[in-house]
Amino acid sequence: MTGNAARPRIRHNDYAPLTPAEPGEWTPSLAVSVIVPAYGGQHRLDLALAALAAQSYPPGLTEVIVVDDGSEPPLRLPELRPERCRVIRTSPDGWGPAHALNAGVAVAEGAVIQRLDADMVPYREHLEVLLRWHHLTDYLVTIGGKVFVPEPPLTPEQVHAAVGAGTLAELIDLTGAMPSSTEKTIKRLDGMRKSRNPYHVCTGPTMSLHRAFYQSAGGFDAEVHRGEDTEFAYRLAQAGAVFVPDLAAKAVHLGIPAQRRDREATIRAVEPYLAHRVPLRRELRKERGRGWRVPYIEVVLDVGRAGELVAREAIEAALNGSVPDVVVTLVAPWSSLPHGRSEEPATELELLAAGFQDDPRVRLADQVPPTAFPVPFRYTGPVDTPLAPDTLERLTKIMTADRTGLLYMRLPNGRMAALERTEAVSRARLVALAEEPLTQVIEATHGVRHATSPTGDISDKQPLRDRLAHIRQSP
Repeated sequence: MTGNAARPRIRHNDYAPLTPAEPGEWTPSLAVSVIVPAYGGQHRLDLALAALAAQSYPPGLTEVIVVDDGSEPPLRLPELRPERCRVIRTSPDGWGPAHALNAGVAVAEGAVIQRLDADMVPYREHLEVLLRWHHLTDYLVTIGGKVFVPEPPLTPEQVHAAVGAGTLAELIDLTGAMPSSTEKTIKRLDGMRKSRNPYHVCTGPTMSLHRAFYQSAGGFDAEVHRGEDTEFAYRLAQAGAVFVPDLAAKAVHLGIPAQRRDREATIRAVEPYLAHRVPLRRELRKERGRGWRVPYIEVVLDVGRAGELVAREAIEAALNGSVPDVVVTLVAPWSSLPHGRSEEPATELELLAAGFQDDPRVRLADQVPPTAFPVPFRYTGPVDTPLAPDTLERLTKIMTADRTGLLYMRLPNGRMAALERTEAVSRARLVALAEEPLTQVIEATHGVRHATSPTGDISDKQPLRDRLAHIRQSP
């Protein structure tokens, strides 16, 4: 997904300028694929499908795909179900919700993907309330509301009739229902419009997004068996997403969540996956000396004309600073280096390649990729000005505090460096017009700051801005 003039420019996560239609007062046009991952629980699935069969969203625009994640006996489709409904089995090379969801999306036909857990009973307008947002633009992630109740003795026919009549709250006793743990956060932060990291509330039972956006972010990570929704939401944030929780999209979750039954065990099961893949969770990376799957900062150094010793000093400074989870990308024409026997002395680039091509914290690249995705920050600076030990830590703290999208810094020798927030660059790439400088767009969506040091501001905006204005516009 790249620039599109029709996409609105939303600052941070403040989607207030968007005005969705009122339920029942508009004409939907987008097809939706509802993906229901399921493992066992046939009766709860029957109730969920009965509720989906009574949705206000047009049946002709709705398909439901139940993904059986290895149930024994296999899940079956009940008689009472949506018009366009099918069940598929996952491949035996994986398991878990993420694996099942990817399998469902792979065969989906809708422009929008709606995840719905198999133990959810959505109200009549659940899909319509969430889908109305996706008719406004294509980089939103919508999140529905839910309450938890012990599973009552219900039949699919009862659920279907109550959902269709709008009387689900009369059928199910909600006086003792448990609200979602994220609901207070959503309300406190004005629907997450004021949140620094709104992806936190994007939990799995009910969420939706455009299929193209789902695919551009890489889909769910099938290796993540706990917390897959949070991990995917983090990557969506780095891809430029705006998160829209709409508590008017109501649903009843049958059964008490595991986190309420045993909070400590649930958190412990999730943390190892998030520690490796969500670097913004700094509290999970307190063990120095560890290697992490997704670094916190990428440092980009152009070494095409640098001497080996100069480059080594810059690399060592970047990797040995106060921020341990850093990766260094060395940009040079590596692919043009000669292969085979040579009697000539090794060039500076050949020495660098030999010294760092097997280092897992150093990457060799002919060109800088469009963004640092899924790494949340990227530093670009001159190779002949090594970083001070605490510079990256100070700069990221500034950007985290004021939610800046791009920070320019004048170095002690007068040279310029920049630290960019990946989500801001990704957002700019989504909404920028052709040939429009990304820095101009970032200034509108996240803000641009200029500093003489990690603690001071400057007025000189031009040198590195001109250099970076049109970078990373490639697909």
